[in-house]
Amino acid sequence: MIRTIVQLTEEQHRLLKEMAAEYHTSVSELVRQGVDKLTRSQKPILSREEKIRRAMSVVGIAHDRYGATDISINHDKYLEEIYAEENQDDDDLR
Repeated sequence: MIRTIVQLTEEQHRLLKEMAAEYHTSVSELVRQGVDKLTRSQKPILSREEKIRRAMSVVGIAHDRYGATDISINHDKYLEEIYAEENQDDDDLR
């Protein structure tokens, strides 16, 4: 194994020590497990810039099935209409 130095906040260190005691293992083992999980995960950790790029790439691709283009402005009105339709459907079933 390779020895390395890692700086943790006091809170991180305290939590790791508590977990190590609970699981009857060492802080080092918990750190190794965390590194394993992080490096083996299928989803890479994305930078803030990449998250923004991905979010912006989908802006505007969704369309209302009825053709409404003012959903961000009149969302309350549309929700009220939907709820009224659902209530009417419930009343029809009674």
